[in-house]
Amino acid sequence: MKEIKPRICINATVRIPGSKSITHRSAIAASLAMGESTIQGFLHCEDTLYTISVLKELGVEMSIGGESLKVEGAGGMRAPVPTSKEFYVGNSGTSLRLLLSIVSLARGEFILTGSPRMLKRPIGDLVVALNQLGVEASCVAENDFPPVLVRARGIKGGKVTISGEKSSQYVSSLLLSGPYAEREVEIEVTGGLISSSYVDITLEVMRQFGIPVTCDGYRYFRIPAGNGYRARQFLVEGDISSASYFWAAAAVTGGMVTTENIHPYTTQQGDIGFLQVLEEMGCGIERQTDRVTIRGRALSGIEVDMCTMPDLVPTLAAISLFANGKTSIRNVPQLRHKESDRLSSIALEWGGLGARVEELADGLIIHGGGRLSGGAVEAYDDHRLAMSLAVVGLKVPGIKIRDENCVNKSFPGFWQLWDRL
Repeated sequence: MKEIKPRICINATVRIPGSKSITHRSAIAASLAMGESTIQGFLHCEDTLYTISVLKELGVEMSIGGESLKVEGAGGMRAPVPTSKEFYVGNSGTSLRLLLSIVSLARGEFILTGSPRMLKRPIGDLVVALNQLGVEASCVAENDFPPVLVRARGIKGGKVTISGEKSSQYVSSLLLSGPYAEREVEIEVTGGLISSSYVDITLEVMRQFGIPVTCDGYRYFRIPAGNGYRARQFLVEGDISSASYFWAAAAVTGGMVTTENIHPYTTQQGDIGFLQVLEEMGCGIERQTDRVTIRGRALSGIEVDMCTMPDLVPTLAAISLFANGKTSIRNVPQLRHKESDRLSSIALEWGGLGARVEELADGLIIHGGGRLSGGAVEAYDDHRLAMSLAVVGLKVPGIKIRDENCVNKSFPGFWQLWDRL
């Protein structure tokens, strides 16, 4: 159990580790390329290690040295795997969803599975989409949920229609595998695409590894056949989701925090929009080429659509406790299918501290400025809840976080950096 020490007027500089989303995608692209790639700024955490483990089991040679990952690409995963394999990815939804299409490129019989929570996170739309592309895949136990069985013989290609209303990772998965299908892949997205900024990250990684994709907004994508990723040196920029907790520390304490390795003018990470949210709440923001500085001031509640940056809802929920008035967070129903049901978890734990929180079908209303009291709080094995509760503890004495090591999922060094504030 981790007890958080309250602080006032923090003044700190923190270097933010590499982006989890970019690390997953660049490791996959490098694995599919022919030749040696080096990925600098590699994020060494539970989720990315699950992805690396599966890629190694598929025959990719990889070695990790500090923040560097060397990859000897397999040229499209076409080599047969002699025995059937089960791949366990814990509660890494990114690993399971992105790798499901990648595994389909191989030759062999595979089962992708995970933790009990992972088995409750939907995957059926992606399975159906792969069926449309000629892949023999099926949900083993319960329709729409892992485990997933893949009898892999490559991806034939063609046209596929998929809903974008549950997860953008389904589209990213199809995009990443698309260059190695037997024929051109066309993806038509119906119903709008949630968390579309993560598809922007996927497209940018593909572009840097030599694959252009034809797009019509977020409704249509075309990946030509016959092109493969090109091995290269690749640099992973800092993770904006991880930076957000340190921005929040400045916001709630009235202090100043500079986060290095954040590139506000060039990043494809949609979470960079959180800077505008903080500005609207009253914070001072200084943007530079490779860093961002936040200055905390008096905070005011706002109304905000967080669909493009859902991972930052817990961070915003923590800040909102100390803002004047109410903060309305909308359009994030996908948070019910994350490492925990984040909307329900936040409403329950924040409420236990004395906060007035209204849980909506697609969001939260948090009434700031109330009297709060500390105590033991549950993170529900959810890294983003644990780190957001650390923000609350800067202002509310006596916050003790159960299962604090769940932060290793995305940010293993978090507590060391936090304790230095």
